[in-house]
Order: sequence, then structure tokens, then C-alpha cells
Amino acid sequence: MLNKLKTIVAAAVLSVTISTNVQAAAITVEKGDTLWDLSRENNTSVENIKKINQLTSDLIHPGDVLAVSEDKHYTVKKGDTLWDIGMEHHVRVSQIKDWNDLTSDLIHPGLDLVLFEGMNKETPKRDASVKAANTNAVSTSNTSKKEINVKATAYTAYCEGCSGTTATGIDLRANPHKKVIAVDPNVIPLGSKVYVEGVGEAIAGDTGGAIKGNRIDVFIPSEKDAMKFGVKNLKVTIIN
Repeated sequence: MLNKLKTIVAAAVLSVTISTNVQAAAITVEKGDTLWDLSRENNTSVENIKKINQLTSDLIHPGDVLAVSEDKHYTVKKGDTLWDIGMEHHVRVSQIKDWNDLTSDLIHPGLDLVLFEGMNKETPKRDASVKAANTNAVSTSNTSKKEINVKATAYTAYCEGCSGTTATGIDLRANPHKKVIAVDPNVIPLGSKVYVEGVGEAIAGDTGGAIKGNRIDVFIPSEKDAMKFGVKNLKVTIIN
């Protein structure tokens, strides 16, 4: 296990720049590039690049591949669900939630959502824990999926004595944007693909001495953001 568990309460909401919508493009970071340079070259903002790529700092490295896209605002209408909006704009529900700091699938008419269209080349598949806005029932399209309630904390790869490599061999320092959780293998099998409420799809790729029973630890690259995560009660859906 990589971490020391730290608890602190919640975080600031990110603001976004209003602009027109374009298709997303992939750019490869070159030596000397900064997020500011890339934002100017691609007619977007540093904040948008960080939000799309789930960056928690301004640090980038040569060879990193980043998605860039201008943002679009969508106002929720009566009867809308995140799934419907995702299908219409070719993005995933988990992305909409990440971009708008949503912790549940519940939305209401008049809500202003930030979207980055063109982020997926194919029609998005329905996230395992997606719910319609007018129901509390979990989707039953795949009855083999298992949903459990867990207590969640966060950890980072840069604590004192940490190697940065998970129990399954994932180098988190080389892959800081990979979504990984630490689990009790007796509850969530190692290597499982999971959907974590408020986090999105992740891999059960690590273990820890303090992670027993219905407990998980969410990997977050930044120690500051890991501290802000605190302790949360979340739902985890084991996809496969």
C-alpha cells in the first residue's frame, strides 16, 4: 500500500470559461511546453485542459498526450438525464460528472452543465451505476453487476517510503492520471473494473493494511487533493 490516510473536508468548485464548441484534439507535449502555451495555441484555457485531462497540477511532461477542446454550456431541461445528455453530445456520464463536480446522477431543470464534445470517438456506453433522474433504482441491464456501499479515503504515490507501485504492478508515478483504488481482495477482487460514485471508472489495483472489509482508498496524484478528499460514504459497482 502506498499511502498514509489523511482526512480533511471538501473542496472548491472550479469555474469554467464560456466559449463555442469544437471537436476535441489530441496533442503531444514537447520539451519546454507549458499548459499556458498549449492553451494559447489551441484557443482554450489552462483550466479547461486540466479539467478535461483530470490534471491536479500544472505539471506536464514531454510525451504526455493531452486532449484539448473548447467548452460548451448545456442547460438541463425537464425530463433530461445524464445518460440522455451524454448520448446527445457523445460523452460519458462519468465525464459530465467530473467536469461539473457532480457527486450523484441527480440533475434538475435549469442546471447549467459544462460539456466538452468530441471527447469520445464512439457512442458512449452506459456507466454501470447510471440512474434515471426520476428513479432511485440501479440499472438492471446487467444483473451480474454487484453494488456495495463503502467508506472511502484517498492516498497518493509520494508519501514517505512509498514506492509508487501498486500491489498489481501499476506505476502510479509514471501514470499519475490512471484511476486506481485500493481494496480488500476478499470484498472486491484485485484487477476488477469498478465504477466509484463521484470518481468514475477505476481499476481495483492496490491493497493496504488499513483497507479491510467495505473500505477503499482512491488514488489521487496530488497530496493536497488527497487530503481534501477526506472520508466519504460511496457506492461502488463491480463491473467485471
